[in-house]
Amino acid sequence: MNDIDQKYMFRCLELAGMGAGYTAPNPLVGSVLVYQDRIIGEGYHRQYGEAHAEVNCLQSVADEDQDLIASSTLYVSLEPCAHHGKTPPCSDLIIRKGIKKVVIGCRDPFPEVDGKGIEKLKAAGIAVTTGVLGKESEEINRRFFCWVKKKRPYVIVKWAQSANGKIAGNTDERVRISNDFTNRLVHRWRSEEAAILVGSRTALLDNPALTNRLWTGKQPVRMVLDHSLQLPANLQLFDQQTATLVFNDLKEGKEGNIAYCLLQKDKSTLQQVLQICYERGLQSILVEGGAQLLQHFIREGLWDEARIITNEKLFLAEGLSAPVLPESRQSEIEKLETDSIQYLFPVSLTH
Repeated sequence: MNDIDQKYMFRCLELAGMGAGYTAPNPLVGSVLVYQDRIIGEGYHRQYGEAHAEVNCLQSVADEDQDLIASSTLYVSLEPCAHHGKTPPCSDLIIRKGIKKVVIGCRDPFPEVDGKGIEKLKAAGIAVTTGVLGKESEEINRRFFCWVKKKRPYVIVKWAQSANGKIAGNTDERVRISNDFTNRLVHRWRSEEAAILVGSRTALLDNPALTNRLWTGKQPVRMVLDHSLQLPANLQLFDQQTATLVFNDLKEGKEGNIAYCLLQKDKSTLQQVLQICYERGLQSILVEGGAQLLQHFIREGLWDEARIITNEKLFLAEGLSAPVLPESRQSEIEKLETDSIQYLFPVSLTH
C-alpha cells in the first residue's frame, strides 16, 4: 500500500459518506478516476436504485479527458458488482472502458458479489489491488456488513444522561438534558438511519415526533413497541406524516402510514422486531429509549454501537439511572458546548 493509493482511497471514502441515509439497503460507495496524479472523474452512490459510484465517476469525466480514461487508475471503496440488480454490473463497465488498473478498498460480502467482481476484472487482464484503507472501507459500511453477515439491522443504542448518570428525574415531567447543538446532531443521526425505535412509556411521557425536522434528508421509519395497543391515537407518532410501525401482541394490518406488526408471545420480542425490520429492508435502527428497552437490547447482545450524550454541567440528585453497557471500546469523544458524546462499540464486534 502506497501513500498515493491511500490518498485517493481516502477521497473515495469522503465521497461515499455523502450518500449516508439514501443508499440503504445498498452500501455506501465512492469512486475516483486518476490520470497521472490528477483526478479526472469522481462520483458516489447517491440513491438506492440509481447509478453506482463507478458509473457516476466515469460519467463525470469531461469531454476533453475522455481519451485518458483507459490510461487512468480507478479507485473504488468497495468491490465493483458483477451481477445485474437495479443496475448493470459495474465490472462490465470498467472492462468496456479499457481501464487497466483498479484499486479497491475492501471486498463486498454480498453473496452475489463476494469476490466475483474482482475475479471478473482480473480475468479481463486488469491489475487489481485490494485492501487499501480496508479497515476504514469496512467501517463506513458497518451497517451493510451487519445486514449481510448477521441478517439483521445494525442497531445503535442512544441516550442522553446527566453528569451523574441519570436519564430522567423521579417525576413524569420531562427533563431536558442535551443542548440545542446536540439536538441538531441527533436529528442528523436520524436522517442517516433507516428506522428509529422507542418503547411505549417513552412515547406516552415524551410524545416525541421522531422526525429529523431539525435537519435535512430522508425521514426514518418510526417504530414503537406497544404490546397491548394502549397508546392514545393523538400522539405525534400517529400523525400519519411518515411511515410508522407498531409492534404489538393483538393485531396486524395497515391504516394509512401506520402498519401494525403482530408479535408472538412465546418468542423474543427484540429478535422478532429485528426480523421484521430485516424483511422490510430496514438496514439500521436508532434505539432512542426508554431505559428499559435500551437495557434489553444491551442485555441480549443486540447492539452494534452506542452513542452516549453526557451533559457535563447537569446534575440530577435523584432520577432514573442510565443503561449499563458491558465492556466496550471507545472510538471517539465529540464535544458540543456542555455536552460530550461518546461513540462506543462492543469489544467482540467483528464484521
